[in-house]
Amino acid sequence: MRGRIVVAGVAGLLVSGCAAEAEPVAVPPPAPIAVDVAAASSGGACRLLDFTVIEQLVKVRFDVAAASEQGDTHTCVVRARSATLPELTLSVSETTIDKVTFAADVVPDKAAKVTGLGQQAYRRTTAAASGHGPVAEVGWLATDGRLATVRWTAARGGERSAAEKLTGDLAALAKKVDTRAL
Repeated sequence: MRGRIVVAGVAGLLVSGCAAEAEPVAVPPPAPIAVDVAAASSGGACRLLDFTVIEQLVKVRFDVAAASEQGDTHTCVVRARSATLPELTLSVSETTIDKVTFAADVVPDKAAKVTGLGQQAYRRTTAAASGHGPVAEVGWLATDGRLATVRWTAARGGERSAAEKLTGDLAALAKKVDTRAL
């Protein structure tokens, strides 16, 4: 019997010696995963914009959004991560003005009328200024007591004719903006 116990003990020691811990193997960290974040995640007026819809309508891919609030005005600026211009800005303010006041006090001189957008709407372009190209703008008096403007600021060297053409695309984008969602 003692022989069996000794054999079992020796076998146990031999087996435990084989179970020495292995050296840790260095594993490279996983590659970072790029995740598209929705414009709405920036809050404020950015909740009213969608990068995919903007890209479909104005043919430019934006991927960075920033929101701001000042009193009753909510603003969102979207840009491409790789460049500061062009940029698209949406501003929405609460208002008590009516169509007559909008036409008299808000609509800029030489602005064209936009149909099918809010109570009344306009579109216009302005010339390039220092640091940026021409600007395309669509403004409207929404049906919910809000005044809204979507503005495209082109990069330096942009053509005013291209900005003028873009006002049609901005009007289409403005029609997708639901100002009641603020």
